[in-house]
Amino acid sequence: MLRAAADLVALQAYLRVAAVHHREVVRSGPFVLHLDAVSPSPGLNYAIPDDGTAPSRGQVSALMAAFAARELTPALEYLPALSPDAEGPLRAGGLGVEARIPVMLAPAADLVDVPPPLGVGIVVADSRTSALTLTRIVAVQEAAFGAPARVVEQGEVERLRRTARDGVVAFAYADGEVIAGGVALTVRDGFTELAGIGVDAAHRGRGIAGALTAVLAREAVARGARTPFLTPADEAAGRVYARAGFRIAGEMLHLRGVSG
Repeated sequence: MLRAAADLVALQAYLRVAAVHHREVVRSGPFVLHLDAVSPSPGLNYAIPDDGTAPSRGQVSALMAAFAARELTPALEYLPALSPDAEGPLRAGGLGVEARIPVMLAPAADLVDVPPPLGVGIVVADSRTSALTLTRIVAVQEAAFGAPARVVEQGEVERLRRTARDGVVAFAYADGEVIAGGVALTVRDGFTELAGIGVDAAHRGRGIAGALTAVLAREAVARGARTPFLTPADEAAGRVYARAGFRIAGEMLHLRGVSG
C-alpha cells in the first residue's frame, strides 16, 4: 500500500492534471468531466469526483445528463480511497462497477531492466517516427485490447505524436513489423502513467510486454519522472509488470453507465 495518505493525494492530483491534457473540461457539481475531441471511448471520456465528495441524487442525475447530452457512455475513473462516499450514490444513480484495478508503482530506484526476446527490438518514438509507424502502433494497441479492426483516424495519429513529444511512446518490432506498443504520459510532479501497453496476439507470452514496460519506465525516468505507475488489466498483466519492478500500491475504480 502507499506509505502515506499524502502519496495517494499526490497521485490523484497527477491524474486530474493528466486528464485535462488535450481534452475539454466540464464541471458538473462535484465532478469534472474530461472529454476527448476525437474518440467516444469511455477510457478517454470520463469524470473524476472531487476528493471527499458525497454526491446527492440530483448531482448524480446532472452528471448522467451531461454524458447523455454528448451521446457518451457515463464513466468515472478515480481512487476510491479519496472519495469513499461517492460510490454508493453513483451506483444508485445508474452506474455499475466495470473494474477495480490495482495501481502499481515503481519508484525509479526499484526499476528492473527486462531484455526483449531474441529477434525483437524496442524503439522509443521521436520526431522522425513516420505516420505509418504511429498508425500501426495504434492499431496493435487497439487489437490487443479487443477492439475490432478499423481505419485509424489522422487525429489519433497526431495525438500519439503529441504523446511522443510530451511523454514517451515506445514500440516493439520483429521482421520489420510493429508487434507491440505503449506510452508513458507527460511527467508531472514526479509521476507518469504507463498506459496502452499491448502486444499482437501472435507474439504474446514471450516477455515482450515486460521488456516494453521496462523501456517506457526507464525513458520516463530519464525525462524527469520519479514514480512511474500503471493499472494492470488483470492479475496476469500485473505479474508481467512486476518483473519490471512495479508493486501494488492501491486501487483504481472504474464505473460505467448501466443500460436499461
